[in-house]
Amino acid sequence: MERLCKSLRKEDREAKLDRAIFQTLALNGPQIIFDIYKHVVKNSGLKRSRYATINKRVRLLEKSGYIDVAGLRMTKVGFQTQIHELATKTYLSIMLNSSNMDELMVNICDYDAQAILASIIDAYSKRA
Repeated sequence: MERLCKSLRKEDREAKLDRAIFQTLALNGPQIIFDIYKHVVKNSGLKRSRYATINKRVRLLEKSGYIDVAGLRMTKVGFQTQIHELATKTYLSIMLNSSNMDELMVNICDYDAQAILASIIDAYSKRA
């Protein structure tokens, strides 16, 4: 039972860190991992997060397709590092999660509804 509780707590921490990373990138635009780390530690309830943990989460989110690489930037030390930004599907997910579906259905036109439905059906058919 304790092992299950620990894994749930780990999943909760990862989800909270993911939300903090998404919020940082959504509000501040494309950034390098160190800048994401500074914003997450400063502005969220995750003040004890380590750089390595945030680096690992950003890399996993990039591998999952939730974050894209926008380009490269030189650091103060002289190395090139990747600039990360939110992927389009992440913006869509944030918008769908925060908006009221009934309000969305009232305000959407039929053409846009068909396009969204076609994309969802296409995504599910590729998965199966």
